[in-house]
Amino acid sequence: MSGSRRDFLRQTAALAVGQAVPPAVPVSAADANAIVIDPKPLFDISPTLYMQFMEPLGTTDSSVEAAWNYDIDDWRKDFIDVVADLAPGAMRFGGLYSRYYHWREGVGPPDKRPLTRNYSWGGKETNRVGTHEFVDFCRRVKAEPFYCVNFLSDGDPRYRNMKEGNRTGDAKEAADWVSYANDPDNAERKRNGAAQPLNLKLWQLGNETSYGDATFNKDQSIAHTIEFARAMKERDPSIRLIGWGDKGHGEGLWAKDVIERAGEYLDFIAIHMMGQSPKRPNTVLKGLQYQQEPERAWEELIELSNAVETRLSELENAMGANGRKIGIAITEGHLSLGPRNTHPILFEWLSSVYHARSLNIYQRHGAKVKIATAADFEGTRWTQNAVMIGVPAGKSYMTPVASVARLFKRYNGTQGVGVSRAPSGLDIAASRDGNKVYLHVANLQYRSSVEASFAVEGMKVASGKTWSIAPENLRQFVSVDQPDIFMPVEAAIPGQPTLKWRFPAGSVTAVELTCV
Repeated sequence: MSGSRRDFLRQTAALAVGQAVPPAVPVSAADANAIVIDPKPLFDISPTLYMQFMEPLGTTDSSVEAAWNYDIDDWRKDFIDVVADLAPGAMRFGGLYSRYYHWREGVGPPDKRPLTRNYSWGGKETNRVGTHEFVDFCRRVKAEPFYCVNFLSDGDPRYRNMKEGNRTGDAKEAADWVSYANDPDNAERKRNGAAQPLNLKLWQLGNETSYGDATFNKDQSIAHTIEFARAMKERDPSIRLIGWGDKGHGEGLWAKDVIERAGEYLDFIAIHMMGQSPKRPNTVLKGLQYQQEPERAWEELIELSNAVETRLSELENAMGANGRKIGIAITEGHLSLGPRNTHPILFEWLSSVYHARSLNIYQRHGAKVKIATAADFEGTRWTQNAVMIGVPAGKSYMTPVASVARLFKRYNGTQGVGVSRAPSGLDIAASRDGNKVYLHVANLQYRSSVEASFAVEGMKVASGKTWSIAPENLRQFVSVDQPDIFMPVEAAIPGQPTLKWRFPAGSVTAVELTCV
């Protein structure tokens, strides 16, 4: 292929203009390199599948504070613009910060809100961004807002007696928050300038309830899950609750027992896809060694993505028949590479193979997975952030994980479907919306392109489009100086009598097929 990949994609689009609709090829006659789709709907794709996660990170990373423009006393416009383009289905606020967060410190007149210490991440938070501001942000970017409530500090007793007082939140405090947000007649919210309910319908009970030696054990967590759920649903029976089901304290996955004993109150079971770290003893993913062996780093990242599938399958099996009506929520998850939070590979397209494959896995498991994320959300420093905020007043931009999530979220169907056959080297998640079939295709091969035709069982493929991110150099990186380097290129799929497309090595592509 001569010229750049971007030039090739643009040239292909130009050549395809004005072509006649190609005749359909029966699936039985499709060539050996065909991507064959079974269009039978398997499950509904959750509108909250592609989630993002916001947490005040203190001195570790100026995250929430950096996104606020104090000159105009509002969110930064460049930040709003890039998140609206990313278009997450849901936005979570909490994390470890929820263990010591009292929600009333973030409502009322801003100049009356106290500074509070960020025990996990250092420094203090102004609480300028509280419930009203976060909900307003989510409405602007069309994401469903949800909070982690202070779940008795996830059981960590130290927060009961801090220098600043008791930082633990009980079930009444959580229930009062539900009333504040959702009760049409709540006087406290009305005094703070919101006459209409905020309608927060999705809530998570705590954050990482099983992680660490000081947190709840399984029995304690289940008992408090029931206590909090009863108190919160008494205030608003229509809310949906996320309970915790991951491993801890040597007890294995909690999901089965949580569902059996508290499942009547829960809509989702959460785990975090943490610890996605190199397993090879001589890994090239520590430090900068990957820069000398990028192809080996690519292979290791694919290996790490395999663990996502293993974890999900383990959780689905643990949930069993009793969990049929309960969805899975991956409310945190990201690559964990050293040096912690500063690894440059996460700005490079090299990391896209992990992100694309992980997001495809979540969608293929969409019968159970209803909420998922592959990164933390935003900040100025952590390379695991989906959105980086330029400082002091630069442009906000997406890292590779967000570029992939944006592509997959934007070009997607409403129902998951299956892939019956596909060429080796391609990782695919498929969906449909009426007569449109969508494919999310990651070419897992570092050096080789893959050409494929398209066939849909029982339907005729009349035309197709692609949106591809295909850097010539897989070590291409994004920065505030080149924030749009990973914008996808649109092209029509050429081909007669059969539509064909060549997926460049290391590329990530969304495909739209129009069927008749």
